[in-house]
Amino acid sequence: MKIGMNLLLWTGHVTEEHYPLLAKIKAAGYDGVELPLFEGDPSHFKKVKTELDKQGLKCTTVTVVNPEHSPISPDASIRKAAHERHKWAIDCSAALGAETMLGPFHSPLGVFTGDGPTADEKKRAAEVLRQAAEYAKQANLMLAIEYLNRFECYFLTTAADAVALVKSVDHPNFRTMYDTFHANIEEVRPSTAIRTISPVLAHVHISENNRGTPGTGQVNWFETFRSLREVGYDGWLTIEAFGRALPALAAATRVWRDFFPSPDHVYTEGIGFIQSMWKLAKV
Repeated sequence: MKIGMNLLLWTGHVTEEHYPLLAKIKAAGYDGVELPLFEGDPSHFKKVKTELDKQGLKCTTVTVVNPEHSPISPDASIRKAAHERHKWAIDCSAALGAETMLGPFHSPLGVFTGDGPTADEKKRAAEVLRQAAEYAKQANLMLAIEYLNRFECYFLTTAADAVALVKSVDHPNFRTMYDTFHANIEEVRPSTAIRTISPVLAHVHISENNRGTPGTGQVNWFETFRSLREVGYDGWLTIEAFGRALPALAAATRVWRDFFPSPDHVYTEGIGFIQSMWKLAKV
């Protein structure tokens, strides 16, 4: 098991000004960090990798797509743009030496049709994501698609849906992930969702029901950790918390107030909580 910290709590683009933060996260005992890929290029992220190596931190990456490069669009030119967007993110991930690239890069956030996903949308997504997985294979990178809750997207919202998409893509470099925040809204029980997703599970986000410090809210943490241990999961447990530091992200995630005393509280208290729960949930 490896413990990570998502840097979206502080920034949407990691630069030299964040290097002291990396040192603090390492000193707190983390194995790695999760870097957002919203802008930049491989040359920039190669420099960031040098700092990560210096600090002894591994990394994963997280990215999204916008309406102009949506994999589920009926417009072939937009789907082509989606593939180029995926390639860019994969190239940046490779420059960082990332193990996994994750996120809801299946469809744009906050865009709704008033209905659920259609068969054509599912087919288009599988085709575009299969191309991305093949490109990721060349970079020795695993893609872990993220399902969200119904208030953030309509295309992929449950563990069962995510498993079906993975089967449809049918590529060894394409799997899915589990996020405790989204599951807390959409799933009946963590144990059922985790058993459903376990055969194709590549990453886990540890995120409280209010996006605050893990362990301070209503997520059924014992059942979550016990279920992860029961299915033999031994990968990343990465804290994802959101505050108001990034106005655009706060608006997208509907975070109007902070749910923690400070960002430092999230990562200093969060790691201890994960370690204690992992030990407590031992099968």
